[in-house]
Amino acid sequence: MAGERILVVEDNAQNLKLVRDVLEFKGYQVIAAGTGEEGVELAGREKPALVLMDIQLPGISGVEAFQRIRNEPATADIPVVALTASAMPSDRKTILAAGFDGYETKPIGVAQLTRVVENAIAGREKDG
Repeated sequence: MAGERILVVEDNAQNLKLVRDVLEFKGYQVIAAGTGEEGVELAGREKPALVLMDIQLPGISGVEAFQRIRNEPATADIPVVALTASAMPSDRKTILAAGFDGYETKPIGVAQLTRVVENAIAGREKDG
């Protein structure tokens, strides 16, 4: 599964660097967006295998960006996993109810990030 392109939508430079470093070490291609709007645009243009989406972003929220990705036929099937500091049980429920394919809280460990990515991409391959 390595070699797949993953879009990371994250406005915090340190979080982005960690995720990028881990994924590139595992052999994935990483593209990055710092805003929800940019994430929607890149998802449409690049058609990544997976989107890792922060929820609290400048401009539109990660939830709004997710909804825009889902509403476009060209990107509707791309799995989107929320990576967020919003760790309350109600946050998890709200995010999953919005339709995200997964939810992970920050800080996320290296092994957990790898598992999340592998599982999300494997799920897409089974469905596709």
